Amino acid sequence: MPIPYRDADEVEELGAAGYLKIESSSGGSGYLGALFLINARGEPIEYSYNRIQTPHTFLWRQADLRRHAEHKLTASLLLVCPRTPRILLCLAEEVGSELFCQDIQLSIPVCRIAPAIKATAYSAEETVQVAETSEPMHLFWFPSRPQDDSIELRLLHEWTSR
Repeated sequence: MPIPYRDADEVEELGAAGYLKIESSSGGSGYLGALFLINARGEPIEYSYNRIQTPHTFLWRQADLRRHAEHKLTASLLLVCPRTPRILLCLAEEVGSELFCQDIQLSIPVCRIAPAIKATAYSAEETVQVAETSEPMHLFWFPSRPQDDSIELRLLHEWTSR
């Protein structure tokens, strides 16, 4: 009697997910950004990073300065990314809804993630979903949530189950 198994190639067909990370630099005079590509098993595939120095000026509001830095960092990371992921994930506390709803338009779904217990600002253009995991999470999709049987959601479920 054969032993049931799942071939690793079935997971590879799901492709890669991108994870965008943006944070202020430790000196406070700029921002750091990274784009990680991971497969469905959570194994790293590619890594790109960059930093941007921000001016110390009274002409910029802090929120506008951060938005400008997010836009410039993300554009530079997308430009050097060697592969196109099926989905782009980021933390809602690090990446504002304006980045993908107004500043940069992608051809892949974007999902900003936030804990359900934390109040998070989002755009009316985003589709909000609550993911029932060990800790419930809000998922903010743009331009819209992928279909239930889509490869993008299968990839996300495979990734979060690990």
